[in-house]
Amino acid sequence: MKKIILASVLAAFTLIGCGGENKDATASVSGDKKVYEVKFAHVVSENTPKGKAANYFAKRVEELTDGQIKVHVFPSAQLVDDDKVFQELKRNNVQLAAPSFSKFTPFAKEFNLWDVPFIFRDTEHLHNVMDGEVGQILKDVISSKGYIALDYWDAGFKQFSTNKKPIIEPSDAEGQKMRIMSSKVLEEQTKAVKAIPQVLPFGEVYSALQTGVVDAAENPLSNLYNSKFYEVQSSITISNHGYLGYLVVASEKFWKELPADLQEKFTTAMREATIFEREESAKEEKMLLDKLKADDKTGTKVYELDAAQKQQWQDVMLAIYPKFYDLIGQDLIEKTINTK
Repeated sequence: MKKIILASVLAAFTLIGCGGENKDATASVSGDKKVYEVKFAHVVSENTPKGKAANYFAKRVEELTDGQIKVHVFPSAQLVDDDKVFQELKRNNVQLAAPSFSKFTPFAKEFNLWDVPFIFRDTEHLHNVMDGEVGQILKDVISSKGYIALDYWDAGFKQFSTNKKPIIEPSDAEGQKMRIMSSKVLEEQTKAVKAIPQVLPFGEVYSALQTGVVDAAENPLSNLYNSKFYEVQSSITISNHGYLGYLVVASEKFWKELPADLQEKFTTAMREATIFEREESAKEEKMLLDKLKADDKTGTKVYELDAAQKQQWQDVMLAIYPKFYDLIGQDLIEKTINTK
């Protein structure tokens, strides 16, 4: 069985032109029209907002181009994971991907902006940042690295969970071992409330929470619910203190070979898919919150911050923003805050 799977993966890479040496590796001729084949690799399942949007895009771009662009979607890291997808985009072995923001930070330090706590007032403000000047500045950074930055997709705002004292006010986090992703910003966020930052791979978080290696975590509701963290956490706080998202990027080599009229239709389909993905993400978040409140049989308590409690958090976190000026840029942080 392993040999069959390996053969399938190798065959997929053969189809997309290993190493990107063949100039027309992503194109074929059908009648009098050149057909462009696109491999869209992502790491989540098809039934997630990102997975649904990828399939939506594939269908829509084929419609708009009368079949001249055909997108083949590879979900669940079937083709390549997000740690290796950038080199495959460079080689034009993959033409499209949607990595999480954290995957960009090793070569684009400005992307640490998305980790800054309480910098986004609400979803409207977040999307205005993404679709405005700040979002374009960050896209330009990625473009300067040899990729085509297309659109931002939502994963969701992050919430606190813990199996110790519920984290309602900043002081409640003191002494709690908090699992975080590898991020200088998240480390400073955790230290600011006197919690103890613990960097762990996502796949180890459930057992770490279960055994007490860590006490608390921060996740969008989709991660929290689908990974069943509520089974090993006694409380969840709807804090919306941070954000996780994706940037859809294309292979520069593929993009340059695509005629201008097809580029326009490609970006139109992507914009439609972005609207669809954000709507799906919002619907999922509401649905999961309702489930956690109504269907959870584990006794997990859900808390929501009121305006005064949220202000306490904002005051604490605003004080550490200067620590991020050298990493992200003071101007970029201020532009984000001042976006209407």
